[in-house]
Amino acid sequence: MTSAPVFYRERRLPPYVFAEVNRLKLAQRKAGRDVIDFGMGNPDLPPAPHIIDKLKEVAADPRAHRYSASAGIPALRKALTRYYERRFNVGLDADREVCVTLGSKEGLANLAQAITAPGDVILAPDPSYPIHMFGFIIAGAAVRPITWEGPEQFLSDVAHACRRSIPAPSALVLNFPSNPTAQVVDLDFYRDAVALAKAHDLVLISDLAYSEIWFDGPPPPSILEVEGAQDVAVEFTSVSKTYSMPGWRIGFAAGSQRLIDALKRVKSYLDYGAFTPVQVAAIAALDGPQDNVEALRGIYKARRDVLVESFGRAGFHVPAPAATMFAWTPIPETWAHLGSVEFSKRLLEETGVAVAPGLGFGEHGDGHVRLALVENEQRIRQAARALKPWFQNA
Repeated sequence: MTSAPVFYRERRLPPYVFAEVNRLKLAQRKAGRDVIDFGMGNPDLPPAPHIIDKLKEVAADPRAHRYSASAGIPALRKALTRYYERRFNVGLDADREVCVTLGSKEGLANLAQAITAPGDVILAPDPSYPIHMFGFIIAGAAVRPITWEGPEQFLSDVAHACRRSIPAPSALVLNFPSNPTAQVVDLDFYRDAVALAKAHDLVLISDLAYSEIWFDGPPPPSILEVEGAQDVAVEFTSVSKTYSMPGWRIGFAAGSQRLIDALKRVKSYLDYGAFTPVQVAAIAALDGPQDNVEALRGIYKARRDVLVESFGRAGFHVPAPAATMFAWTPIPETWAHLGSVEFSKRLLEETGVAVAPGLGFGEHGDGHVRLALVENEQRIRQAARALKPWFQNA
């Protein structure tokens, strides 16, 4: 019996690295074991009540259940321009420079389809969130990974790739604060990135999903704050983490009219936009009271501090992230030879603590695991107690 053919785009995707750990988690839970899960960045905190109330109010209107608008309803696009003005002092044209997406992940994937031809070379950080690489790989591009060894070295490596790659790269993905590494950059980095992009005819794609989750230092900047950035850059944001609305699937693209037009055109063939009541509720999130955002930030910071302190006492050193809801953690030397997937599996089997293997974020992530701050402080301490004997007996 001949096996079924593997389709072209399917062949371009490697086995899903997280699948092994996810299967093991499911098996453990089915067996009745309590799994303390730091693996997926899936916020456990609810949205603010006024956001939920707005969803209910609009959903009660029979007219709200018709098709929506692929690029987002005008009122939501205008709400995003008010956010950018308030937060970054950046002016945007709601009609020409903003598009609503079904979460930033969908937006990134559809932009890749819109601007990529088979054989194009795309530069992306390694490690990075998988869609940054695989959105372009699915679209037919070749991705050249750029490792992070500091801002100057990163941009130097980008410039080198622009000079040496054949064909020359057409786009560079940036993600700061970074998922998974929690790395942050300042506005000078973006100024240098924009200058580099203009010198080498690069499109810049900035993923700013964690703009409102920071703990140390100033708030993360937007690349669109740089003069001239809107000529070459598009930036993705989301209500998922900022307002604890991941399942609502509302994100945004903002910036270069040329790139926004390309994204809108592809999206117009693929979707009719998010459910209108969800979009109106997102307006309530952006325009309404922001004290809940500050409260969420405080909760994540407290969890970070408990994680760093309690895991450290257990023998698992966790560097304190300056931003995001993740801690990017080196595998302890005793287990470093295992690699991140096998280490994550053993950790789960022997302690009941689940983490995300760093290999899932790129080849250069294999020496690390990612821990998401999605368990409360009591559960974090419980995890540390479970880890301590395992680390001590190694």
